[in-house]
Amino acid sequence: MTLAGLSPTTADVLRQAVRGTLARLLNLALGVAIFTACWIALAFALHREILPYPWQVLPVFVREMQGDLWVHTVASAQRVLAAIALSVVTATPIGLVMGQIRALDRIFSPLIGLVFPIPKIVFLPVLLVILGVGEMSKVFLMTLILFFQVLVVVRDEAAGLRPELIQSVRSLGAGRRALFRYVYLPASLPAVLTALRVSVGTAVAVLFIAEQYSTREGLGYYIVTLTWQRLRFEAMYAGIMAMSLLGLILYTVVDVLERIFGRWRHAGEV
Repeated sequence: MTLAGLSPTTADVLRQAVRGTLARLLNLALGVAIFTACWIALAFALHREILPYPWQVLPVFVREMQGDLWVHTVASAQRVLAAIALSVVTATPIGLVMGQIRALDRIFSPLIGLVFPIPKIVFLPVLLVILGVGEMSKVFLMTLILFFQVLVVVRDEAAGLRPELIQSVRSLGAGRRALFRYVYLPASLPAVLTALRVSVGTAVAVLFIAEQYSTREGLGYYIVTLTWQRLRFEAMYAGIMAMSLLGLILYTVVDVLERIFGRWRHAGEV
């Protein structure tokens, strides 16, 4: 089926989606080109073994991804995905309830305002003592970061819904549970994805630090222990590329989901 056989509205939507996708791919390619040019210029200016050229790192990246680097990338990805799942499952309903029930919001808002600005990485020694040096402490640390980001955004989104919308649904006989399911949750889903899109980079950065302690799997362990400390600089930059790609893929997936579930926020964009 061609665009000519579709209705004008459907054809316009498809054209806009294609233009938007091509524009984002072009922006990504431009960003990669600028980053590569800066890398080459810096490597030329420094002219030291510690900063190889991109064409020296890329073959090492391809080779290492067929071996140990792939194993460490999968381990880091599993930790990040587990933290995302835990934070969304726990923070979303709490944020919705606080957005619905103003009394609860008044009680717990001072606590959230106190804890939210604290860099969660400072809790790493405490978590290592309480939860041990295994997987749980690393996943829980990232969950803390994502939890408060999602909680605050969902609470504000739920509290900011227009009263006339709530009243119109109540007039149809909807109770609090129906409002939660059919109004608050759909309206807050784009906010959840926006919070994840903003904070996933921070979570990956914290994971890099956490994986340097008492672990033998993960990109943080690979970059610091297996390559940097052994002066394997090309392999070190291959690990950095893997962690950068992990963050970029997660960001892109969340961005696409946010555009799908929050189409009205991007109406008129290319």
